[in-house]
Amino acid sequence: MTFTQLRKRFVYIGLLFALPVVASTVRIIQTNSAGDEVSIIDPRTNKVVGVIHGIEVNHGAAAAPDGSHYYISNEGESTLDVVDTKTLKVTRSIKLTGHPNNISISKDGRRVYVAIARPPGAVDVIDTTSMERVKSIPVKGAVHNTYVTPDGKYVVSGSIQSKTITVIDSKTETPVWSLTMDLGIRPMAFAANPDGSTKWIFVQLSGFNGFAVVDFATQKEVNRIKLPDLPAGKATFPEGGNESHGMAVTSDGKMLVVNSRLNSAIYTYSLPALKLLGSVDVGHSPDWVTLTPDGKMAYVANAASNSVSVVDLAAMKEITRIPVGEVPKRNITAILP
Repeated sequence: MTFTQLRKRFVYIGLLFALPVVASTVRIIQTNSAGDEVSIIDPRTNKVVGVIHGIEVNHGAAAAPDGSHYYISNEGESTLDVVDTKTLKVTRSIKLTGHPNNISISKDGRRVYVAIARPPGAVDVIDTTSMERVKSIPVKGAVHNTYVTPDGKYVVSGSIQSKTITVIDSKTETPVWSLTMDLGIRPMAFAANPDGSTKWIFVQLSGFNGFAVVDFATQKEVNRIKLPDLPAGKATFPEGGNESHGMAVTSDGKMLVVNSRLNSAIYTYSLPALKLLGSVDVGHSPDWVTLTPDGKMAYVANAASNSVSVVDLAAMKEITRIPVGEVPKRNITAILP
């Protein structure tokens, strides 16, 4: 290599290092079901850094992958409200076919799937380009939650009323299989196979302080795990809601985090072995949990404490508790480019 060639290579490397590094902004979006405010938490400081106002009885939340919008289900008006992420103002309210509960968003951000929590049951489909409801998919029973599988190929809904899980093909937007269980379907989470396809659905059930495991390929329940009983001297906190409500899987797929409203605690299980790793006491009635993108921190919505517990999952320790609005329930992690 000549001196001139070597100099050019060093100049090129120097230019690469000089290019600006574009960092993502992470926010925890915390809905507050007994008011009209949604709290925005910065996980770097664990402070509320913004509030979305005017969404009465807000329930589920989703974030556009391009960072442009938040989507919030509005129980008071039976709408999906679209929020500008910069101004935190509602820019559009999309009328739904009925009273909504939780929502989810497709991997490409083009569809929002809204759980319609009134009989006979449906998943409303919102096109995020036209900002219109374009379809309502009939399912069995009023829907409590909707999810998109890790590979983005399916939308999964769960009904408390009919005790049924419905799996919908995201391309055709039609149901492809369903499973009716012995108890109402509450929150769900997903484990993936090495190729990214869905391996298991973890299912919390009405009146059960634990979760079931459904094999996605065979469409059958293969395990049911009860959360530990409280030690002597510690009392349960049976305040409304379901005994166990809210789950999440870490980004590396090695840990399942499970809420217990009854025990005011979270529990962690190894994956795929499903061995209990530990527990952490949090606020009263933990109703939902979301994780930071690196899977190191859990943000637990304490419905009866009006706070969010921040839990270090490696240390298995609550490091702080953030005051939020009235009766916080669903929360999500938003990554804003």
